[in-house]
Amino acid sequence: MTSAVDRLPRLAPVYVGGVQLGAYAARRLLTPAVRERLLRHCSTNVDNLQTGRWSTLASSSLVVEAPMELPYALLLLAVLGYTEYAYGAWWTVGAFLYGHVGASLVVYGGLRALRAGARTRSAIDVGVSYGFNAIAGALATALPRGPVRTGVCGGLLALGARPYVRGRGHTSFTDAGHLLALVLGMGLGPALAQGRRRGLGYRSSQ
Repeated sequence: MTSAVDRLPRLAPVYVGGVQLGAYAARRLLTPAVRERLLRHCSTNVDNLQTGRWSTLASSSLVVEAPMELPYALLLLAVLGYTEYAYGAWWTVGAFLYGHVGASLVVYGGLRALRAGARTRSAIDVGVSYGFNAIAGALATALPRGPVRTGVCGGLLALGARPYVRGRGHTSFTDAGHLLALVLGMGLGPALAQGRRRGLGYRSSQ
């Protein structure tokens, strides 16, 4: 029988802590020019993907442009940690990458179709937000049917659509990626809820 200590999340703290420490280290040890080259090298921008650098689909989720603000980092840790505790590390990693990679590829396809300018094609596009949005969306739609789930899902969608409500000049392609990742994650929620009802959740498997 597995103890409660054995069920505590381990991957989430390592991931969030690693990304944050890496950002602090890059800021202190690298010059701005070198840091920018590193970020562009890891980015899922059009130039990188069009030349076949598909490894950026993974590397872009491991770095951030600047250290995350503490409230955001703690929220990310709480959401990923809860998901890992409740549903397991493999499901958490899979859902995170599904949202991150899926949104990155759709944004890439859209920018190519729109023939984005050189500045956008080579833009820095890294961070944890796509995967984070996907996990949040999945957890929201996995809630039991009722006003709570409706309210949470509606609130998340409203936040995702907020840049578009504010109007032109306030949006970027990353805003589209955030909304896409959220919707992709919401598509995973019913399967997650079904697995929980069947006793396939992480805690019930111990």
